[in-house]
Amino acid sequence: MADILILVGTESGNAQMVADLLEDELGDLGHDMEVRNEGDAAAVGFADRDVVLICCATHGDGELPDNIQPLADSLEEEKPDLGHIRYGVIALGDQTYHTTFCNGGKTMDRIFAERGARRIGERLEIDACTQPLPDEDALEWAKEWVTLL
Repeated sequence: MADILILVGTESGNAQMVADLLEDELGDLGHDMEVRNEGDAAAVGFADRDVVLICCATHGDGELPDNIQPLADSLEEEKPDLGHIRYGVIALGDQTYHTTFCNGGKTMDRIFAERGARRIGERLEIDACTQPLPDEDALEWAKEWVTLL
């Protein structure tokens, strides 16, 4: 079983709701789970991690949520080597914002890839217009994702 860190970027609470559900459900499957919704790269302690699941909403006009911005900034400024990390991304967005749909999750995906981390599986993009309760889709995806680890 994996030791999984879930990093949450949230404004309205939907991404946090998804992360909390995944913490419970994947924990019940035997995985060691930790959810973090604040901190920079040093506080997160990537050196001691090998599996990260990013659960990130999009805020405003395609920006990262305020709580995950310090982490993104520190990763871009410090440029740590994350080559030992395998990760997945659950991106939440609203398709009515065509050009910035799920941009928060896409941004975190890009940052992790630029630091050498290896994404496992495809990024899940959840549209608030068609799926007002994102936890159901996220749980189905996550149960499949952990089998790829």
